[in-house]
Amino acid sequence: MSSDIILETRGLVKEFKGFVAVNDVNLKIRRGTIHALIGPNGAGKTTCFNLLTKFLEPTRGQILLEGNDITREKPAQIARRGVVRSFQISSIFPHMSVLENVRVALQQTLGTAFNFWKSERTLDQLDGRCLELLDTVGLREFSHLPAIELPYGRKRALEIATTLAMDPKLMLLDEPTQGMGHEDVDMVTRLIKKVAANRTVLMVEHNMGVVGSIADTITVLQFGQVIAEGAYAEVSRNPQVLEAYMGSTDAALQGAHG
Repeated sequence: MSSDIILETRGLVKEFKGFVAVNDVNLKIRRGTIHALIGPNGAGKTTCFNLLTKFLEPTRGQILLEGNDITREKPAQIARRGVVRSFQISSIFPHMSVLENVRVALQQTLGTAFNFWKSERTLDQLDGRCLELLDTVGLREFSHLPAIELPYGRKRALEIATTLAMDPKLMLLDEPTQGMGHEDVDMVTRLIKKVAANRTVLMVEHNMGVVGSIADTITVLQFGQVIAEGAYAEVSRNPQVLEAYMGSTDAALQGAHG
């Protein structure tokens, strides 16, 4: 049913001076699912993300959120509609405490986000919700630590907490496990699965172990085009997908970790 689709693209195209980075991409993201966008380097995944969050304008095509055409809206309008993106490079405030990072994200709920001259006491009412969010991502015990002192994987957990603070309808996660060791990958994978329990997640991810363990639907891009879509068991056996990932061998997808 169409009401199940939270985000849809129709014939999405992005050209850069004659180079077609995204070519006629039709996506349907189902509400309440984890949808992964994968593909080899240069496949157009990040460009696609930039189109969805309006950091790039599409050359042609439509983007619909809950049936509303948002193709020409600005990034701030998209965010207000509940589409919130976590970036590939961690974007926390390193010298603020873990709690303060989440509190900044929550300030919008007070309508005082830009009133920096107001007393800090007006923000204390947010601390309860901050701690709830830190509990969700397993960071409560680190709440007073400067964010810069967190290990890398926990910095990404903090970023997810600040994303959750925006109460997103749709979370876009850009390479959430990039550059992590095995232990951190496992932690962040469990965290994504946990926070996706009552919301929709669209993620770009290289690590096929992560994708295989949590994604409900996988869309595979190559040269800007969709070459396959479906559940991991189906996509991982697709000859065109195996060919895209370094040659047609059974181990090709397994070699796509990292």
